[in-house]
Amino acid sequence: MTKSPLAQAWAMLFALASGFALSNAYRTVAAITAPPLAADMGLSPQQLGTFAGSFHFMFGAMQLFMGIGIDLWGVRRTILVAAPLTIIGAVLSALAPGYGTLVAGQALIGVGCAPAFLAATVFISRYFPVQKFAAVSGMAMAIGVTGMLFTGTPLAWLIEKSSWRMGFWVLAALSVLAWLWVYGSVHEDRLVSNQAGGDGAPRESLREALMRFGALLKMPHTWGIVTLSFVCYAAFITLRGLWLGPMLIGRHGFSLVQSGNVALALSLSAMVGPMVFGRLDPGPLRRRRWLVACAFIFAVLFTVIAFAFGPWSDVLTALAVGFFSGFAILQYADVRSSYPAGITGRAMALFTMAMFLGVAAMQWFTGWVATHAQGWGLEPFGPVMGSIALLLVIAGVAYRYLPGPPRQG
Repeated sequence: MTKSPLAQAWAMLFALASGFALSNAYRTVAAITAPPLAADMGLSPQQLGTFAGSFHFMFGAMQLFMGIGIDLWGVRRTILVAAPLTIIGAVLSALAPGYGTLVAGQALIGVGCAPAFLAATVFISRYFPVQKFAAVSGMAMAIGVTGMLFTGTPLAWLIEKSSWRMGFWVLAALSVLAWLWVYGSVHEDRLVSNQAGGDGAPRESLREALMRFGALLKMPHTWGIVTLSFVCYAAFITLRGLWLGPMLIGRHGFSLVQSGNVALALSLSAMVGPMVFGRLDPGPLRRRRWLVACAFIFAVLFTVIAFAFGPWSDVLTALAVGFFSGFAILQYADVRSSYPAGITGRAMALFTMAMFLGVAAMQWFTGWVATHAQGWGLEPFGPVMGSIALLLVIAGVAYRYLPGPPRQG
């Protein structure tokens, strides 16, 4: 029995979401591997920040090229060409004899994972009804967050029973399976695009594509969107993907597995958030006010963690951070409604680039803050979380007062 186009689109989206799930696993692996890595290679907090940030820097830097690739050559081809670099980078990380090789492996993984969620969001914008974009994207993001479940208790247990290297071997094997799933399942030619000009339109040259990408930066409302995206997701990933394990171990004496349990619970709360916010999307007229409010709530939560009221306070507040991180789906919906359909891929790419360059910058910056706090004889996690809260307030204010997109009645 032949599947309906919508059923086929869902099946393909699940395959694409598997790649995003692995991307989430790779970007949060440092939260659990950081303590054994620091002990094994003698790394400073700033080096740990660079190690975690190298994935996100390359991930973000490649978004421009991945967005153009998706617009010109399609989701399937872009994924199949880029994803093998993830496998190579994971193997290189597992075999890394020293810090430099480890960072190089993370950079390769970042390039290979670069089209992961961008491909899924562009696929949704092309093959699902426009009014369902936020809800379907929220579902896809929730599926993708399952990758963080591996970098909780399972990875902590695996490291205690074996080593941090085994985690990368397992991720490399899972990456091979995800590539095969996309290869066998994703065939865009079987679907009909709902974007104007999506079918039968003349294909742009690479030069034309780059010029249209540059045109995004000339639109006044782009800068508010980019500013908020640079900070909000970075705040969540910097906590979940870098400092959660070291903070629980160093501040409260948790074991590695106990820290993994908290990371697992945080990941589960982060799975719920996108689905809730996707369903609650208030639409373009009120969405910007919601985004500002969510940014300020995020800042309050990080301020609570900064003041270290106790282990239960830190754990429960971290879970709240995981849930509220789901408001990122409203940011994607904001991008989707702020630009013409013909440049959706590039608009999403620019947004995603800002998100992950922000993660790289914040992880490096908070590593710098932690190193200097230790040098001044301070407990490092309070200054780290306080600096994140301050950046969130600045981003929220900037988004509020920078120009918004033109609205049509």
